[in-house]
Amino acid sequence: GNGEVYDYAAFAQQAHEKNVKVTVIADLLSLTLLTPPGEWGADIVVGTSQRFGVPMGFGGPHAAFFATKDEYKRSIPGRIIGVTIDSNNNYALRMALQTREQHIRRDKATSNICTAQALLAIMAGFYVVYHGPKGLKQIAERTHGLAITLAESLKNAGYNVLSKSYFDTIQLDLHDLVDSIKRECIDNEINLHYNGPIVTIALDETTSFEEIKLLTKIFSKVKAIAADAAEVFEGNIETVIPSALQRTSEYLMHPVFNTHHSEHEMLRYIKSLEAKDLSLCHSMIALGSCTMKLNATTEMIPVTWPEFGKIHPFAPADQVSGYYTVFNELDRWLSEITGFAAMSLQPNAGAQGEYAGLMVIRAYHQDRGDHHRNIALIPSSAHGTNPASAAMAGMKIVVVKSLDNGNIDVEDLKAKAELHAENLSCLMVTYPSTHGVFEESIIDICTIIHENGGQVYMDGANMNAQVGLTSPANIGADVCHLNLHKTFCIPHGGGGPGMGPIGVAKHLVQYLPGHAVVDINNEKSIHAVSSAPWGSASILIISHAYIALMGGEGLTNATRYAILNANYMKARLESHYPVLYSGANGRCAHEMILDCRSFKNHGIEVVDIAKRLMDYGFHAPTVSFPVAGTLMVEPTESEPKHELDRFCDALIAIRNEITAVENGDLDKVDNPLKNAPHTAAVVTGDDWNHSYSRKTAAFPLPYVVAHKFWPAVGRVNDSFGDRSLICACPPIESYSESETFA
Repeated sequence: GNGEVYDYAAFAQQAHEKNVKVTVIADLLSLTLLTPPGEWGADIVVGTSQRFGVPMGFGGPHAAFFATKDEYKRSIPGRIIGVTIDSNNNYALRMALQTREQHIRRDKATSNICTAQALLAIMAGFYVVYHGPKGLKQIAERTHGLAITLAESLKNAGYNVLSKSYFDTIQLDLHDLVDSIKRECIDNEINLHYNGPIVTIALDETTSFEEIKLLTKIFSKVKAIAADAAEVFEGNIETVIPSALQRTSEYLMHPVFNTHHSEHEMLRYIKSLEAKDLSLCHSMIALGSCTMKLNATTEMIPVTWPEFGKIHPFAPADQVSGYYTVFNELDRWLSEITGFAAMSLQPNAGAQGEYAGLMVIRAYHQDRGDHHRNIALIPSSAHGTNPASAAMAGMKIVVVKSLDNGNIDVEDLKAKAELHAENLSCLMVTYPSTHGVFEESIIDICTIIHENGGQVYMDGANMNAQVGLTSPANIGADVCHLNLHKTFCIPHGGGGPGMGPIGVAKHLVQYLPGHAVVDINNEKSIHAVSSAPWGSASILIISHAYIALMGGEGLTNATRYAILNANYMKARLESHYPVLYSGANGRCAHEMILDCRSFKNHGIEVVDIAKRLMDYGFHAPTVSFPVAGTLMVEPTESEPKHELDRFCDALIAIRNEITAVENGDLDKVDNPLKNAPHTAAVVTGDDWNHSYSRKTAAFPLPYVVAHKFWPAVGRVNDSFGDRSLICACPPIESYSESETFA
């Protein structure tokens, strides 16, 4: 856009009269001065929170936002953290909404949102907490004032400033002075946006008055105005935003945005929140299919360097040769690891990589005249984003059965591939499987698909068990995405950022994603899947550093240790918990599924085990995926034997507690599992009415005494939260209602 501020209220009203919903893309900082879209008729507002303290990073990562009316809140395609109470009737937070159709109605799934930009949302959130509503408005007014100062200064220098009503962006018509202005700006290390004779100048909260003076001096010089005669406008600064479009409503009224405005206060607030989080700093996190491995500080330090952070995603190519070196080397290394011909580093997450890969497959078929090929075969054990991505790519989902041992039913696959041979587009398959085994029939499976005219899309979620030992290309895949936030060490960040680049075989290279602004297009590139040409470019540096540090031998050994660790844990645990699936030799891959369903006969649910692990100082493994009533455990290569044993000891001790319930030694209702987790307030309270001791509740094994992590809340009340979802941030005092925990 041109930065101009318009009144869209009448437009929104006309749209609503025709039952058309209105989505607005908004700049958050500007909304401290402009009437918010929700007040003039918007149904949905989206945008980025990047300018709230997050570096450009040559494209990312940044947290987008999606806001909508109260009436649509339960249809949001993503996740919402909502309010509830815990088992002690205390205020608590939980994940209140998510895209549940991914898990319970796979063939009907419509949203593939999975990885989000959680860490960046936290960064932007802290920026807002620190500055508060008054601070943000001051920042906005300063930015707006500098834009007005620049516009008036350039007018006084004789330039045709086109902008009339604006916030932080102005446009000028330079006529035949474009080349001279551009040359002078480059000499002074300034990038502007040029479109023919029109130049656009966008200011932000980091712009200084000295930079305004420099720009005025540059533009004056081109007009042959002497440097000592170039004047910066010093008159009264009055807003150019029409009064009808100026904000009058209050915002950010919650106490948290009006309290922590000194560095010490902010430091303590951040630390208080950090203390509530159990992370890899405390213990291993054995989340199956998540690969919670070490994120070495050495790999992450370069992300903090301004040379990488302070670069616009559309900076000229001759200014970003360092980034290009990283991209080229990472492309080459990942291609070698996967066995593919080329990579696209654009997708921002695994699910976005799925979508990009499927769109590449679709483009391949359509280029061959096979527009009718729209059937995607997807195993019943697949990750929930697989069918959702296929639906978004315009494909019809046909589910393939799994055998009792967890493998794909090859006969069912063959029958359905042949039945749909005329319209078969692809198979989406995970290897090793989501059940944690290397399927020995994988090459035959890929051959069946190719013989029936389809392509094979391999989900790279479990690539941590492949690197250096095999590859997607080796098993016969045509496309594969990689979760760099799993296998290649980008931190998970509580839900993101992530990166999901895709690799493709030679015949698909020409269809890899292009971009409308930066020319990375191949002969027949599909449209961009991310707003930036290399997605969240600045965190690609982490994976680049990881591969460079490890080398080929190190990466291969990491895979071996990941598989070894999983099988060591399997050997320790399988006499206590049935391991649901194993390969032909009785081994698992890099993860395993522990079957907890039989405990239900004695009133113990898998969620009770998950909650009880918190008392032992551990985050629960993945619960009820891909099989309901189970735990999926993935230790990764990063954990030493001592830590594996600690986790196994905890699970075995919990199994002994379950045995005590089965034998009647512990009450079926009042026992450590049903009441878990136990908070410090409960354990140290005056009243203790349980049939087991406080020590059993809080310090069930000797090591817990020395390394106790106290859960911040008791077990959350999901039913209360479902009934009272609140997306805004009202004062905590307004949630004084209590309810007996059920």
